[in-house]
Amino acid sequence: MKAAVLGAPIAHSLSPVLHRAAYRALGLTGWSYEAIECDTARLPAVLGGCGPQWAGLSLTMPLKRAVLPLLDELDPLAREVGAANTVVFAGGRRHGHNTDVPGMIAALGKAGLTAPPGPAAGEPTVLILGGGATACSALAAARGLGAARVTAAVRDPARAQDLLAAGARLGVAVTLTGFEAPQGDPPELLISTVPAGAADIYAKRIARGDLVPRHLLDVVYHPWPTPLAVAARKLGTSVAGGFDLLLHQAAGQVTLMTGRPAPLAAMRAAGESALRR
Repeated sequence: MKAAVLGAPIAHSLSPVLHRAAYRALGLTGWSYEAIECDTARLPAVLGGCGPQWAGLSLTMPLKRAVLPLLDELDPLAREVGAANTVVFAGGRRHGHNTDVPGMIAALGKAGLTAPPGPAAGEPTVLILGGGATACSALAAARGLGAARVTAAVRDPARAQDLLAAGARLGVAVTLTGFEAPQGDPPELLISTVPAGAADIYAKRIARGDLVPRHLLDVVYHPWPTPLAVAARKLGTSVAGGFDLLLHQAAGQVTLMTGRPAPLAAMRAAGESALRR
């Protein structure tokens, strides 16, 4: 069977290392997993070329939203979020799933956040940096951790309509603020969904003590640690990194595509070894 990760750019992806390690540990000698450079224009043709020998696809930027109209079925979570990072081929149909959300919750759980964020005098206790597809998944993760309201710091509020729509579907009230605007009380949970370097202004705010969350998830996994993670750790914040998110969302994909429990330890070892190299 075949599987692959699609995106643009894709050469940096660690997904092949994780999925191939899972196949080895599961004894799936006839399975392969590759990285395919694919933008939104090419996506319909690539999907159309996936025949019965294909088990599934992992999707990264910029495809998580673009894939939705090309699917036959969409699981409830992916529909609420408005983004699918996984396609499973079964029964001649394309099934869309979102494993980013449980991956975020699992990564935060490993870092010590296992209870819902607590209420803070009527103010949102979750701050999300960014407004893209990953931020929509972060909204769902925040809901899964008990948050009913979230503040999202975005560079262009006019382009955050998908985020607001996801909040409405998820039942999470979203307040938009400028990316560099001062925030109110420090959130209990800060989730950064922006690329490496884009959150450096928040790293400086944390270092100054202006903004000190109790928990941080930074979706970047390379280079690691990010300035945001370094600053937060110095002040005692529990930090979850992008590698744990990537690992747990990949484990969900392995289970969906193979029907077998994902060998998390083998996948973690392979991924950490690759990052050290």
